[in-house]
Amino acid sequence: LVCKFTALHSRRQNLSLLLLLRLFQRLSGATERPPSQLSAGTCEVVTLDRDSSQPRTTIARQTARCACRRGQIAGTTRARPACVDVLIVRTRQWCDMSPCLDHEGCGLLVNNSGWTCTQPGGRVKTTTVRVTRD
Repeated sequence: LVCKFTALHSRRQNLSLLLLLRLFQRLSGATERPPSQLSAGTCEVVTLDRDSSQPRTTIARQTARCACRRGQIAGTTRARPACVDVLIVRTRQWCDMSPCLDHEGCGLLVNNSGWTCTQPGGRVKTTTVRVTRD
């Protein structure tokens, strides 16, 4: 019985928070759209998994969903999911989409399967790409 009350209490809090959020959106003039619909030219992270089981190494797997305009495809700009020119992906010239942060240097992997971002202190982040189509 206590468990059910806690769940109900939690549900009420979530409902109140949702109602306040919707009220704020209407007052601020924000438009509502279904949660599954993205605005053109935007991306969202769908999954993010991190594995730190190996010493001094963190493996992160991220899947993004993008609603890109004609001539664009999902990519990475400044270490965030973004819509980029489709030619960059076709030619595998990853550094042309500016995938690294401003203070990092970008380098292509030998087989063009991804890129590295090198920080001034020497730390290297390696990204490999797997392009899928829905």
